[in-house]
Amino acid sequence: MKTFAVDRSEAKLMGVCAGIANMTGIDATIVRIGFVVATLIGGWPWTVIAYVALGLIGNKKLHRVPSRRAAREGVDYRSSDRERRLAEIESYTTTNDRLAREIDDLR
Repeated sequence: MKTFAVDRSEAKLMGVCAGIANMTGIDATIVRIGFVVATLIGGWPWTVIAYVALGLIGNKKLHRVPSRRAAREGVDYRSSDRERRLAEIESYTTTNDRLAREIDDLR
């Protein structure tokens, strides 16, 4: 079972809803909407007190800063992926004469 940790990197206020979302696997937006609905339906002021308590007491999610090499490799991967996709698009447009004519007509 996953443990609760406040997620400050995805936080809107204190990171509590993002932490709950990470723990449960539910989208953070749905957790936030649920929190607001629960507060409006009758959870006031207890939901706010619980939110603040979790924000102050909850374990902080530690983020590992990637090394420069890992960051470079990520950039290399993304750029090679973009180049591959562009090559696929170019090969499609050059082999499709009708599409090439339509593009030329638009110019």
